Amino acid sequence: MLKVNFQKQLEHFELAIRFQMDNEIMALVGSSGSGKTTLLNCIAGIVQPDRGAITLNDTEFYKEGNKPLKIQKRKVGYLFQDYALFPHLSVEENILYSTSRGADLTPIRELTTILGISNLLSKYPHQISGGEKQRVALTRALAAKPDILLLDEPFSALDDDNRSRCQEELFRIHQSWKIPIIFVTHRKADAEKLADRVVRIEKGQMAEQLSV
Repeated sequence: MLKVNFQKQLEHFELAIRFQMDNEIMALVGSSGSGKTTLLNCIAGIVQPDRGAITLNDTEFYKEGNKPLKIQKRKVGYLFQDYALFPHLSVEENILYSTSRGADLTPIRELTTILGISNLLSKYPHQISGGEKQRVALTRALAAKPDILLLDEPFSALDDDNRSRCQEELFRIHQSWKIPIIFVTHRKADAEKLADRVVRIEKGQMAEQLSV
């Protein structure tokens, strides 16, 4: 179970977040600049809250007064909105970056086939399209078999066919791995199709929380 209860002062308002979730899919919706990405960054450890606590199962990610758990130890899969691929690494090297030595690569090979990027493994980020970069970044986020998956606008650069393909794969992974998944979206259709819960954030406040 993920338990989140923290405050973080941003430039124009305070982000105040409180919720808990089991192994379900949650969609974060709201206007640009409302605090959605900052929430993901606090869970991942890229940004630290000012006070409060974040825990996943029995692992304390952050607690006021204690040293935050390092990013590398959080086992968080994160698809960044700008993909954050390493330009000097090939597609294959990007995907395998977070995997441990000797890990079973069979699920990763299956992912590259399902997401249609198996023919891109030897290429570099500057040689592939925006939609292909997004699929590579999604594969990388999944490759290390994380305990929680965070997705920032995961389908924004995909056409309808690839969006459906990625959504179906996300469903399959969720059913198999049974981990919490949180994704940010501006598309109402994506939230309605994928999410068990939809949380709206406006100016740092959780304005409403809906069941789908």
